[in-house]
Amino acid sequence: MATPNPRARNVADLKANILNPSLTSTYETTFVFPTAVKNWMASRSGVGGSLNSSKEEKISLSCRAAALPETNLATHEQLNDFTGVTERHVYRRQYSGISSFEFYVDTKYTPILLFENWIKFIVNEDTSNKKLENNNYNYRVNFPDEYKSQIYIRKFEKNYANRNLEYTFLNAYPISINTMRLNYDASQVLVCIVNFNFSRYIVNTQRAATQKLDLQRADGSTLPVTIADGRPTLAQLAEQLEEAGGRDFGPNILGS
Repeated sequence: MATPNPRARNVADLKANILNPSLTSTYETTFVFPTAVKNWMASRSGVGGSLNSSKEEKISLSCRAAALPETNLATHEQLNDFTGVTERHVYRRQYSGISSFEFYVDTKYTPILLFENWIKFIVNEDTSNKKLENNNYNYRVNFPDEYKSQIYIRKFEKNYANRNLEYTFLNAYPISINTMRLNYDASQVLVCIVNFNFSRYIVNTQRAATQKLDLQRADGSTLPVTIADGRPTLAQLAEQLEEAGGRDFGPNILGS
């Protein structure tokens, strides 16, 4: 097959294909805590209080860094079938199995306590157990079905439009918490790094939801526009106004 001939490119081609990159700072994480872990935290067995929707939202917003997962294909080498040729045939898809998440720690130590409780539940470390500090303390690990859950990473863009990427980590649970160094040097925000084990992941794409709004002009007339994800940001409104060819709108631009 012949290679295609080169052709001239204009500025519009560059803007459409190169000058519209995806940014690393637009993402959202969701951690689904198992029901058994939630019940554990709500009882005397946990430490730091129960889990509620406010703490779940705080965990999602305080995740300062995450990573889209790694995968590779395991191959088998086939030698000497053809002279001088080494063939590699795929026989399995492999996953890294570990994913790290970094969290800003607030003054209530919410991320530390939540993931410490999750780990404490896995090893059945009951805080109310008076034998916990004994030198010969022993424990029995809970069943995997009780402590494994899902983690979601949603990758979107700053205008909330176009296609979103959603990664679902299956059978995930915290396997370690990194050391958090404290010192008398210049103060910095405390960061908690939690490493999760997972069996595999699934990636899906979703179109951003849209909402139709009527922008009100100064003369009382309206201009119908479509806002992605129902979140009318200033950038989105400015773009809609530019497309409308004017900015003569009333003070109640979004209507009643």
